[in-house]
Amino acid sequence: MWKDYSKSYLKNNRASAISVMMAAFISALLLSLLCSLFYNLWGYEVERVKAETGAWEGRLTGEIGSEVLELIQNYGNVEQAVWNETCSDGQEGVLDLYFKDKRSIFADMPRIAEMAGLSADHAACNYELLNLYLIRDPKDPALRWVFPFFLAVFLSACLSLVMVIHNAFAVTMSSRIRQFGIFSSIGAAPAQIRTCLLQESFLLCALPILAGNLLGILFGMGILKWTNVILENVERHLELPFMYHPLILILSILASVITVWISAWIPAWKMSRLTPLETIKNAGELQLKRAGNSRILSGLFGIEGELAENALKAQKKALRTASISLTLSFLAFSFMMCFFSIMKISQKETYFEKYQDAWDIMAEVKGTGLEAFEEIDSLQRLPGVRSCVAYQKADAGRVVTQEELSPEMQAAGGMEHAMSEYVSAVSDGWLVHAPVVILDDAGFLEYCGQIEAEPRLDGAVILNQIQDAGDPNFRKRRSFPYLAGDSGTTMLRRAGTDIPDNRDIRERQTAEPAGIMHSREDQTAELPVIVYTQKAPVLREEYGTLDYYELVHFIPVSVWKEIKGQIGGSEENVYIRILAEDKATLEELNEVEEELSRLLGGRYDAEIENRIQERMDNDNMIHGMTMIFSVFCILLALIGIGNVFSNTFGFVRQRRREFARLLSVGMTPEGMKKVFCIEALMLAGRPVLSALLVTAAAVILFLKISYLDPMVFIREAPLLPILAFILAIFGFVGLAYYLGARKIMERSLTDILRDDTVM
Repeated sequence: MWKDYSKSYLKNNRASAISVMMAAFISALLLSLLCSLFYNLWGYEVERVKAETGAWEGRLTGEIGSEVLELIQNYGNVEQAVWNETCSDGQEGVLDLYFKDKRSIFADMPRIAEMAGLSADHAACNYELLNLYLIRDPKDPALRWVFPFFLAVFLSACLSLVMVIHNAFAVTMSSRIRQFGIFSSIGAAPAQIRTCLLQESFLLCALPILAGNLLGILFGMGILKWTNVILENVERHLELPFMYHPLILILSILASVITVWISAWIPAWKMSRLTPLETIKNAGELQLKRAGNSRILSGLFGIEGELAENALKAQKKALRTASISLTLSFLAFSFMMCFFSIMKISQKETYFEKYQDAWDIMAEVKGTGLEAFEEIDSLQRLPGVRSCVAYQKADAGRVVTQEELSPEMQAAGGMEHAMSEYVSAVSDGWLVHAPVVILDDAGFLEYCGQIEAEPRLDGAVILNQIQDAGDPNFRKRRSFPYLAGDSGTTMLRRAGTDIPDNRDIRERQTAEPAGIMHSREDQTAELPVIVYTQKAPVLREEYGTLDYYELVHFIPVSVWKEIKGQIGGSEENVYIRILAEDKATLEELNEVEEELSRLLGGRYDAEIENRIQERMDNDNMIHGMTMIFSVFCILLALIGIGNVFSNTFGFVRQRRREFARLLSVGMTPEGMKKVFCIEALMLAGRPVLSALLVTAAAVILFLKISYLDPMVFIREAPLLPILAFILAIFGFVGLAYYLGARKIMERSLTDILRDDTVM
């Protein structure tokens, strides 16, 4: 049968053979590329998490002896137990655990902690890393649905690519049922037909599938190299080395081969349920169970509109993959572009424009205190530096009484709306957080001059401002004075300490002279208030955004030296804010950054940021993310477009007889062309229209949630990329229909009606 029929069929029906080969090649290429990119992005995410949080899977914190350590190392599922010298301190050790079977880690960690004599609170799991291995603890408070979501989309895309191959065979093979019925009527057994179809299928698809998989790997390498070029100037990014596992190639080829094998069996399975007479009567044309009557299409396009709608309904199953892929691709692309535009606008308004005059160079000096930092004078003398302030942050608490609250604060409800997480009720009022910002003496005096306060180094400046917790607009939230500002002193206390008997406090306060700094043994310190102000120093810091009721204190380092023993709670890092000359360029900021690095590099561990460079890095990162997601969206679109091409090339014979009858009853070739144009318009237009409606609703919701001015978004809206994507969809769908229509209209009416074998 192979010699007598298949060779002749493939030789005389090259268009059908080419359509199957192209469908197999494109699907295998995209499947291989998609698998390659997903595997590499997964590997990159694993390395990123390991670089940020560590490669550990489980962690114990506490006193662990050598005998207990040996027991843990001999635990059945523990692969390795390693001391973490970086996180360990003098009192408590940190033991990082690695497991053979990661899926049982949530059951093993409590047992190991109990074996070590520790409570469950001293055991931790690396949830972010385990989530990438699809291991999730139901008790984990974080959602962590991003990776499972992308995995689901990836699997859906792979299934769509498999369906492209299947549909290409289904269209071609279904049109040959009548021929197979004739063979069956003259004695051909179903096994012979199956063998013939399998031989045809593997002859047509073996080389395209192999070539497509190999080319997909090369494309994946090129995309990753291109991504590294885009992100090479972005600080703190990991390079994307190309990774590939042989199992991916095997699974990709196996999926394609199994699809071809199943698709080749379908006609034989259908024939087994039909009699030879039924198969011979099958004309291989599109079958429509119930004709539609769209008033919109018939009103706009006349009878051609109804014919186009009925044809699409008849092909609904074959075109399902195309419709879903085109809808998802355009929805993902438009949603992504709008989301990144809103994110860029929000970053620009809430960070870059808000702090563009607050800093040019920022340095974080680790492991030192401001009182021990001696380079501030040298920093002030660096060339190109207009202003330099060094500061440190500490946590403290303060009791606020009802009488101290400002009239505006009391009118707004006082502390009634405060969350217990941030504010604690005490006998005389409320205990609130009082962050302490410690400025170097010169910087503090400069700040006093900016707010027109008396330049003193013996007290505190209180940021007397609170945001209205009832105002949901976080961009322009209302604010008013926090305290009335009548008290000349403020009492700070160590964060986390209990409040003693207030009678003892009042007795000591009565015996002590007012307006003088006092440090006490009860972990409190009373400071004179230089001024209450609503103007913060020019620093890259935010106050009262998460905890609206915090009362920020600014003090000089001279005061901190006196009270740090009582207050404590200071961070072990010093921050340096440098303002360069007006309108400094990137080159000038780089020179200042180099001088700062040279000055600090010998003695301190410091991280330095450059305002202009940071914005460029941020823009490059968003651009890189946009390009990566765009490639993914284009892949989804190619899946749909590939399905359209395979379907249009495969329906040539099915549609020839349909249009031959229409020509015989008076339809002109122009009318046939109009039907094809309407079909292409509907096939591309429906996914675009539905995706646009969903995207518009999502954008409106985002704008409402983020309180962003719609006109600002409209000016920055990514209209050109979205329009280009729409035109690409319409263009490729139109091209597919143009090629299919040209094949149908190449032959005469007589030849079409007479032909029963040749495509």
